[in-house]
Amino acid sequence: MEKSKTYLKNIAMSPKKLRFYIESIKKMSPAIALDHLFYGKQKATKILYQALKSAISNAKQSLKVEDDLLKFGVFTIEEGRKLKRYRPGGRGTPKPIVKRRSHIKIVLIKSENDKSMTKSKLQIKKTSK
Repeated sequence: MEKSKTYLKNIAMSPKKLRFYIESIKKMSPAIALDHLFYGKQKATKILYQALKSAISNAKQSLKVEDDLLKFGVFTIEEGRKLKRYRPGGRGTPKPIVKRRSHIKIVLIKSENDKSMTKSKLQIKKTSK
């Protein structure tokens, strides 16, 4: 099975904030997920949109397929480096702050157009109603 890997490192947002959107996106095809992320208002959706757009263009180049024939193999958010900083607290004591970063790993695989929801199927459903 052919696959395309994309790995984005040290994104300046905590993994917890990015993982919130992953569960709903994994169920969709990458082309539809890209449309959903485009209209999100949060900063996390903008970051995931850019990452997914990059992954789709990488897959188009390496696998030489259209984006309708792609599906998710792996879509994970991993913990990256932690920047440790301090703020002054009461009586001059330092209070630690941890600025978390994350890595995004996306593996897209070429599907044989089985039961995945593609744009063409959605357009057929919308026009038939």
